[in-house]
Amino acid sequence: MRKNLAIRGNMTLPKPFIDDIQPLLSPAEWHDFEIALTQSEQPTSVRIKDNSQSFPINCQRSPVPWCKEGFYLDKRPQFTLDPLLHAGAYYVQEASSMFVSHVIRTFVPAEAPLWALDLCAAPGGKSTAALQALPEGSQLVSNEIDRKRARILAENMQKWGNPNISVTANAPADFTPLGPVFDVIITDVPCSGEGMFRKDPGAVSEWSPAKVKECVNLQRQILTDIWPCLKPGGLLIYSTCTFNVHEDEEMLQYIVDHLGGEVLTIPVQPEWHIHPALTGPFAPNITPASACRFMPHFTQGEGLFMAAIRKPGDAAINPTAMHHSNKATKQQNNKRGDNNKPTKQPKIPAWLKGEFVYETDRDGLVRAIPVTHKPLHDLLVARKLYLLVSGVDLGTEKGKSFCPAHALALNDSLCPDAFPTAELDLETALNYLRREAIVLPDNVPTGYILCTYQGHKLGFVKNIGNRSNNLYPTEWRIRNL
Repeated sequence: MRKNLAIRGNMTLPKPFIDDIQPLLSPAEWHDFEIALTQSEQPTSVRIKDNSQSFPINCQRSPVPWCKEGFYLDKRPQFTLDPLLHAGAYYVQEASSMFVSHVIRTFVPAEAPLWALDLCAAPGGKSTAALQALPEGSQLVSNEIDRKRARILAENMQKWGNPNISVTANAPADFTPLGPVFDVIITDVPCSGEGMFRKDPGAVSEWSPAKVKECVNLQRQILTDIWPCLKPGGLLIYSTCTFNVHEDEEMLQYIVDHLGGEVLTIPVQPEWHIHPALTGPFAPNITPASACRFMPHFTQGEGLFMAAIRKPGDAAINPTAMHHSNKATKQQNNKRGDNNKPTKQPKIPAWLKGEFVYETDRDGLVRAIPVTHKPLHDLLVARKLYLLVSGVDLGTEKGKSFCPAHALALNDSLCPDAFPTAELDLETALNYLRREAIVLPDNVPTGYILCTYQGHKLGFVKNIGNRSNNLYPTEWRIRNL
């Protein structure tokens, strides 16, 4: 058996990685694992937003068996050049990561909306998948500690268009003072990234035993900080994109021994080809059914480890935390903005369907907060968490007019008849996404116009007659075609 194996010509698997993993697999399985990890191609998969519409990508597809919205593609298109990606019609996501939707649908009752936290959420794949799987009306906080990555997360969450979201940029310890408020917490923790070896050869050069130890310590701290925020009876989803048992099965044992978590068996079908947990003295209470491993020689997807853990106590998944006085919430909100100082409220256009309250931040941006989302929003503000997005960015008052925010164009709560629309062809849509000037049809009225492509919303322009001002966000624009 070779101790080093070439990856795409000139890279080798680290010997300490081989020495760590190989003894846990049979010789035949190690051989298959090694070949799959180093010589096979990673599959391409997407998760679509709306099953009721035609499939948004023109290529052959097959279903991802554990996610009804997920599909493998027979080739990898140039996604950046597809306006439907920018419109939020689908999300490019590894099939393995879509498994979070199966876990949520298995253990979360569908009847009652709840509060959920995706703690390490960037770039947003698991958060958008969770929104599809959680009960209707549930509130999701998507968090990313790194501010730059958090802005990418905010972009992807706003493109997805669900109004019941908050995007924060905080350390796990910043949430600890909230106490047990979340019914579901997703912890896709930072890891050594062995599951990315096939996808990203750079992950091989960055790997080391010291990095594994560093990740183990960080993961333990993250879990310790966030465990108090889970309600008794609540669900913790723990995942990594790595293969070693130190960050996987041993960490699951740590959750059992030090946090008192109860490991749940995630039901899977044999034809899904999901690998069971690895067992041994390193994690004496972990059985093959304790977790799901996505291994490249076994499953059509990238490397992933995922487990479901219940916090001891009576089942807490219920909507009680969301039952607050709508009238009182509106009255309080109409008096104060995010900085807790009285603010002059602009005249709010009736652009949204549903029940909202409105807040104006220091920069004059008006946020529309769903009434059901307001208690959670207020809790995040009261604890001074760094809030990038909450609810729907509605727009800003400019002189005698009200300028709509780009996020409003993509949101599911936007009334269909709120703005005149202009359907764009592919070339014009791409020019719009590059934030270039575009020519609208002659019959389009002046004012704010909602641009669409194949019926999907792209964003706003302001038509002033002889030309139109492109309002696509500069930081979101396509830079190269």
